[in-house]
Amino acid sequence: MCGICGFINFKARASAEDKEIVRRMTDKLIHRGPDAQDTLIFDNVALGFCRLSIIGLGNGMQPISNEDDSIFLVCNGEIFNYIELRDTLRAKGHIFKTESDVETIIHLYEDHGMDFVNMLNGQFAFALYDKRKSELYCVRDHMGIVPLYYTFANDIFVFGSEIKAILEHPAVSRQVDLVALDQVFTFPGLISPRTMFKDIHSLENGHYLKVDPEGRISKKEYWDLDFPAEGQVEERDEKYYVDKLEELFEKSIKLRLRSDVPTGLYLSGGLDSSMITMKVDQLQPGKHKEAFSIDFVESDISETSYQELVATASNANLNKKTFYFKDISERLKQAIYHCECPLKETYNTASLALSSSSRAKGVKVILSGEGSDELFAGYVGYRFDKMRAMGGFQSPLTDTERAYRNRVWGDDTVFYESDFSEITNTKRQLYSKSVNDNFDQVNCLNFPVINKARLKGRHVINKRSYLDYKLRLVDHLVADHGDRMALAHSVEVRYPFLDKEIIEFSTQVPPDLKLKDFTEKYIVKTLASRFVPKKVVEREKFGFVAPGSSYLLQNKVEYIQDLLSYSQIERQGYFNPDMIESLKTRYSQKGFKLNLPFESDLLITVITFGIFLDQFFE
Repeated sequence: MCGICGFINFKARASAEDKEIVRRMTDKLIHRGPDAQDTLIFDNVALGFCRLSIIGLGNGMQPISNEDDSIFLVCNGEIFNYIELRDTLRAKGHIFKTESDVETIIHLYEDHGMDFVNMLNGQFAFALYDKRKSELYCVRDHMGIVPLYYTFANDIFVFGSEIKAILEHPAVSRQVDLVALDQVFTFPGLISPRTMFKDIHSLENGHYLKVDPEGRISKKEYWDLDFPAEGQVEERDEKYYVDKLEELFEKSIKLRLRSDVPTGLYLSGGLDSSMITMKVDQLQPGKHKEAFSIDFVESDISETSYQELVATASNANLNKKTFYFKDISERLKQAIYHCECPLKETYNTASLALSSSSRAKGVKVILSGEGSDELFAGYVGYRFDKMRAMGGFQSPLTDTERAYRNRVWGDDTVFYESDFSEITNTKRQLYSKSVNDNFDQVNCLNFPVINKARLKGRHVINKRSYLDYKLRLVDHLVADHGDRMALAHSVEVRYPFLDKEIIEFSTQVPPDLKLKDFTEKYIVKTLASRFVPKKVVEREKFGFVAPGSSYLLQNKVEYIQDLLSYSQIERQGYFNPDMIESLKTRYSQKGFKLNLPFESDLLITVITFGIFLDQFFE
């Protein structure tokens, strides 16, 4: 991964001042690419790049251009199938200047225009400028692993890998988007195109936008997770699906091991990371492997025994990072600075510790197991949905709740995360009078969040899978939690389960092989039983929940007390200070514990929003 940024000024040619602006923007991204930085200015275009050298170490610097300097590119990410693409392009006569993977993008564009994007297998966000047409294309990968942000201000189009780079441009103003804040309280996190900054947008996964010579912006969806209608999946025997999954899994890992620098492994002790670790050992027997784990020594349940079991079985050197709960308060400000949004929990602080451990060991490419739960029914919600579909857990819907569900999902049978009526009442108690006076303009349930057509007529398991993918995975687990916490320490994380071919295959797997007799991820566990220690395959799913606001309050962390003080909350004007005081009293009681993840930690979102304001607005 790297950092990219830039702008096009539609009212003036680039100047010396613009060169300084793009340099400052680039400086804000150095943690994403500490190995080298460069900027390029021509006509009315400015491009900035920070490099994390992984492929083509000697000659892969960007911005990069084609043979006649008519097409320019800055790209953040990796094109994993670049070798196959490069061989095909060379056979057609294209001349390559470098050994980098991203140069294939330029030549594919020369041959195919923007239709080439679906030929890529990778994780990427890039900006491609066609000088002949004076057109800019900004693209985010199929799975949304790599973020890309943009805005249009005072006739200037500005983009960047992180919002902090965009904010360096003097034309860009700062204003909190209250609808985005409401999303954090309502869903697992922010949902593209929303960001916490009004008028700064997050490009959605599987989309690209075009900026034409007059500054007009158009956006196109080129890919999305799309399940077939219920009953339209071709039924084959179980062995076919397990064999096919293993074939694609091996291929995905082989592609993600392509690197000119050492590649390590995150090893939690859970099923998915254990599968990746064991399969890497199968594919590269005898090769030295560095695995990294977090040991929550103060937790009731430690996963160390499973981590050590898999590390021994795979001949990996296990680097354990001891994470004390006091580390949460020490790392929380850093987490918010990098993810640029408030959070619903504190686990990002542990992710920061993990990437720090990896970088300290000199490993800047990591394989991680995210994605399997969302694609193959790995959460308890899938079981609840199946029970409801079978006639269990049925409760009458109020007219208000039915209206909410139809508005948001287009389907009143869909229950996701929480009862909308209940969370709406909670938010209204939480918000200040001024926010409540404009609640209809703030309530995120009044705005589209998904393509409702992707739910219509789908199996209940696949409905939740689509929602988990769009609302939990894309902008939270692999964006603020994955990309941002890893690249805070200049580490690139790759996700074998989020290979495009695996995702598309998952849509063709019968739901009964994902959740079989209420066994979550049945097909994944069946595959794992071929090469993962039995003790790991058969263990109960363990979802560690990091201590939240009650821990911080009960341990009287000083800056947390300041953030939640009555005067501070009242001055900021977003929340009801009396309600915050009531929650503080409740959460501070000795022995108090929220039933996570079934209850929301309201105060941690208030706390992290306060940190966000301090860092970006005050």
